[in-house]
Amino acid sequence: MLKRTLVLLSLIILIPGLAVDATAKSDLEAGIKLIEQFQSTFIDIAEKVKPSVVNISPSTSGPHEPNPRKPQGSPRETPPGSGSGVIIDKAGYIVTNNHVVGDASVVEVRLSDKTKFRGTVIGKDPDTDLALIKIEAEKELFSVSLADSSKIKVGQWVIAVGNPFGLDRTVTVGVISALGRENVNLSRYEDFIQTDASINPGNSGGPLFNIRGEVVGINTAIINFAQGIGFAIPSNMVKSVTTQLRERGRVSRGWLGVGIQPLTAELAQKFNVKEGSGVLINEVFEGDPAHKGGIAPGDIILSVNKKEVDTPNTLARVIAGYFPGETIQIEVLRDGKKVVLDVHLVERKDEAITASIPSAPDKFLGLTVEDLSATIAKKYNLSEGEEGIVITKVEEESVSAIEGLKEGDLIKEVNRKKVKSAKEFTEIMKESKIAETILMRVTREGRAFFIVLKPKPQE
Repeated sequence: MLKRTLVLLSLIILIPGLAVDATAKSDLEAGIKLIEQFQSTFIDIAEKVKPSVVNISPSTSGPHEPNPRKPQGSPRETPPGSGSGVIIDKAGYIVTNNHVVGDASVVEVRLSDKTKFRGTVIGKDPDTDLALIKIEAEKELFSVSLADSSKIKVGQWVIAVGNPFGLDRTVTVGVISALGRENVNLSRYEDFIQTDASINPGNSGGPLFNIRGEVVGINTAIINFAQGIGFAIPSNMVKSVTTQLRERGRVSRGWLGVGIQPLTAELAQKFNVKEGSGVLINEVFEGDPAHKGGIAPGDIILSVNKKEVDTPNTLARVIAGYFPGETIQIEVLRDGKKVVLDVHLVERKDEAITASIPSAPDKFLGLTVEDLSATIAKKYNLSEGEEGIVITKVEEESVSAIEGLKEGDLIKEVNRKKVKSAKEFTEIMKESKIAETILMRVTREGRAFFIVLKPKPQE
């Protein structure tokens, strides 16, 4: 019906004086009414939610030391501390971006009726780029609720409201373009909603609404020079973080105690699994939850509490979603067999380490290795009691150099076999076929990673 109506409208515009019969007129009027009803939905929502959107700027009554970060084109290119926020509790609690607040403890908050308040920063979480502000008003404020972002779908209509370029409470409409976006390099824990609703400098910290007027996300960034690509933090993450900020002023997250890296095609082949079918553990820190729970280097984590994980970012975010003290079930693939382990989490000390080694296999190994003597340990700042052999020379343009191996790297395993001496290394290499890829586990400055070396076929 709507398509037919639009066609008729086009004919009338392009061909003035065209005779239209009674049926066509009826269809046209029905179509216009349908469009008006659709349009009125956005008008009503905009009018309803605008009072909940606030402008946030540096406080004129106290020091402000912004610490903005500038990812690949985002509203963070605006003046530090200038942005938007949304009231999520009638008592005066406002959520915004951490980069809008910066290092400030006090900000200026301006409501839709132009009244200004001194806002106290209750807490900040740089890892998700969220902050919670509290203002004291003499009356209850208009607030909006946070939707369940797990139920939103790609293609769903959304409305962004904010203060782009200082233009108060600007409304833009679009759809959800994608979900679960990560590796955008905006924050530590990324699970962004992507939308084509126009988000501009000054929209940071502003809400992304569904057609019910509920907040599905907090707008945080745009990609520079790209039209229709904006990102919002999902409301479920917002809810979890702001609840903790309100209760204790900070966010407490679970800690596993592992080094992790993605399963590249080469690594997947060596471990006999599909590429991206889990997260590879390259190091387990002694005394931490993973070590106590029985996780070992070379294990591939498949799921956490039956939730599949396929990237290091996903695993880090899932673990961070649990509280210290919780016991979780982690399913790992070990030597081709699935094993389920119970792990008791503690409070996060730091992020799990993700190794990133460039890959461009070419020539033969080109390595010189030596036993870990006192002299070698001192030269490369290593612990003499460690197990492994030290790389003391890497030939230029060799496959080892191209893959990123360096002097001072400590080789712990070759083809899943532990190596404690240069002699063992030589024996393992002799057993390997000429064209066979070599899987190594290496540590560098206390951080471990797996790497695949592929000799160049002999001609």
